[in-house]
Amino acid sequence: MVDATNLQRQVLFSERDIGRSKLESAKERLQGVNPHIRIELHETRLTSENALGILRDYDIIADGTDNFPTRYLVNDACVLLGKPNVYASIFRFEGQLSVFDAKKGPCYRCLYPAPPPPGLVPSCAEAGVLGVLPGIVGSLQALEVIKLIVARGEPLVGRLILFDALKVSFRQLTLRKNRECPICGDHPTIDRLIDYEQFCGPPADSPQGPEITPEALKARLDRGEDIFILDVREPHEYQLANLGGHLIPLSALPGRLTELDSVREIIVHCKLGGRSAKAVDLLRKAGFSNVKNLAGGIDAWAQRIDRTMKRY
Repeated sequence: MVDATNLQRQVLFSERDIGRSKLESAKERLQGVNPHIRIELHETRLTSENALGILRDYDIIADGTDNFPTRYLVNDACVLLGKPNVYASIFRFEGQLSVFDAKKGPCYRCLYPAPPPPGLVPSCAEAGVLGVLPGIVGSLQALEVIKLIVARGEPLVGRLILFDALKVSFRQLTLRKNRECPICGDHPTIDRLIDYEQFCGPPADSPQGPEITPEALKARLDRGEDIFILDVREPHEYQLANLGGHLIPLSALPGRLTELDSVREIIVHCKLGGRSAKAVDLLRKAGFSNVKNLAGGIDAWAQRIDRTMKRY
């Protein structure tokens, strides 16, 4: 469904669409621009069970998804079906663009053989995205689709475009087919769609575990209680705003557990609470029993406790 937070970057929708189906709203908007096109809607989640059936009838697949399980699913389905996959992704101020066509060049797995560890890459909700960036990268993605349809120009097969919005610069990387690729290499081992949630690790919406509100933490700190604040964000985020806690990025935490005291109470925080929830789960499995997640992260602290703190 269309949410108010979508309007900052998704130009197909307006305020009157909030609460409506994204597909129905998009269809109405596009047919208002061009009533002669035919749009088929698939109001369902793309899964290993239905992906081949849905994608089989289309000549070109344009992947604009925002999570790793679906990206690997779309890639593998396109390889098995022999379809070109016009890929685009965005993150904060940067975008990526390529055309993965296993008949002529590498696939997504050739570029990224394995997904990053769960929690290593923040979601758009945690990291944010420049509002105009999806429009810029999406237009380039549409350009690649048109080039494939009319067979003109040089599609981005075997090339990856990196766009930096802050510098307004483009870099081009040459990609080569990985002969050891498990789905498009010389000796493929994947001949059917797999469980991509399991392949990419636990979902981001896993249970949050024990939490503490910013107000409760503030009261306890004011009383001088002995609390260890663990910040699992990245160094550049810590420089923007911090609670004075001990910084260990989530990706480095498994190798730095010796820096923590299992006797003291540990309050973990990140920007919004997603990465810190994963850190709490990791610490509890490692034997740290007195661990809590700061609900809403440092962003909630800045909104409700210290309004002078920089938000990002």
